[in-house]
Amino acid sequence: MMMEGNFSEIISLLKGIENSIDSLHKRAEGIEKRLERLEKVDSIEHRVTSNQIDITDIKEALERMEEMQSAKIENALQELLAKAEVKNNSEFSTIHKRLDSHLLKLGRVEEEILMVQQEK
Repeated sequence: MMMEGNFSEIISLLKGIENSIDSLHKRAEGIEKRLERLEKVDSIEHRVTSNQIDITDIKEALERMEEMQSAKIENALQELLAKAEVKNNSEFSTIHKRLDSHLLKLGRVEEEILMVQQEK
């Protein structure tokens, strides 16, 4: 029962991550569309300045923001996977100890059955 709860927690965490990744993907697509428009302006070799801010500066800032966001997402995913792995390893260790204990008990019962059968 404990294992099922933990697996459902992990599954819900992974679904949350998937939703976050989908959301970020949609945002990235929006940024890509904006960057494509900015690249068209650059490709025509127009240097449009609005309020003393150069469009290429905005484009570079957006690209830097996207790179930073991707790095943060990657680090968060790696951290989450590492935590899940540690948790699973400890749970598997507990299960293995319990199984070993049960195997020992079964072995003792088998031994007693053989001894009772030999006494007959």
